[in-house]
Amino acid sequence: MQRDTLVAFRGVKKTYDGEHLVVKHLDLDIERGEFLTLLGPSGSGKTTCLMMLAGFEFPTGGEIRLEGQLLNKVPPHKRNIGMVFQNYALFPHMTVAQNVAYPLSVRKVDSVTRAAKVKQALDMVQMGKFADRYPAQLSGGQQQRIALARALVFEPKLVLMDEPLGALDKQLREHMQLELKALHQRLGLTFVYVTHDQSEALTMSDRVAVFDQGVIQQLAEVDDLYEHPQNQFVAGFIGDNNRFSGTVAAVDGRQCGMRLPDGSILTGLNIGGATAGQRVTACVRPERIRLVPAAEQASNALRATVSDLIYFGDHVRVRCALPQQDDCFVKIALSDSALPELRTGSPVVLGIEPDRLRVFQ
Repeated sequence: MQRDTLVAFRGVKKTYDGEHLVVKHLDLDIERGEFLTLLGPSGSGKTTCLMMLAGFEFPTGGEIRLEGQLLNKVPPHKRNIGMVFQNYALFPHMTVAQNVAYPLSVRKVDSVTRAAKVKQALDMVQMGKFADRYPAQLSGGQQQRIALARALVFEPKLVLMDEPLGALDKQLREHMQLELKALHQRLGLTFVYVTHDQSEALTMSDRVAVFDQGVIQQLAEVDDLYEHPQNQFVAGFIGDNNRFSGTVAAVDGRQCGMRLPDGSILTGLNIGGATAGQRVTACVRPERIRLVPAAEQASNALRATVSDLIYFGDHVRVRCALPQQDDCFVKIALSDSALPELRTGSPVVLGIEPDRLRVFQ
């Protein structure tokens, strides 16, 4: 299927002191109509990329194009891009309607058309009855909706969001995530969203670009990103992960065995280019580990001891101690028949299917 590229970064880099690259030779295509999230820890380069696309920063090298037009030196107000900030950036002396109308006023839209578009934008975010209020009279969630309406009112092709839900409490933030996703699907616009919150990225996005040290470590759809991380950073940053360190015990084609420090062997692992004796790390999600009876024949069965049981409402996280390894966590549903038998200090056997393990050199 041919892709319709709206934004293209080509060889883009950004430095503030002439030496330290905040963004390093970035190549990225943003497809028309997609919800793309730039995800990463503080200082990873994700916000700098968004600011360069918005026009608040200019690239040190490379090109940024919107529908083929070079943006490198185009000022923000001439890019026709909607922007939602974390602090909302609403004008306190203007009413809600005046705030939303501001981008139309700057564009010299006539008053009749302006009033109609403001009403449409406020109704879109379910804030029509608040048109005459001032920002100080609104809650954080309501202010966020107004900031979003202002970004959408002039019908931009592209909407950028810089951690717009960061100031909201957990319950409201999760509610707004679903609302943003539904709004994106209804409007068909292109959203580019910056966050350091992995669950936020997985909830809303079509694709996620994971940043670290100024480089995209992996760009993929959310399910592929979670199930098939390309390196240890992505595996550790996206979701919970257990890590086992060891050495390659034997190689048979593309598969290999892995010897843990206590002598246990994990078999059937897929790792290209591995050689016997090489140090590797295997990663597995907590929900991909089974607790199996000691008598059951299970591949990759590891003996451990329960060191803690942590209640999470819909599941229990079982903390397990393994010989000469970091503690391992297992997620157990409350309905699991094995759960009542677990106690602190209980011996357990962890069963891990080979295809659930991701091995990195």
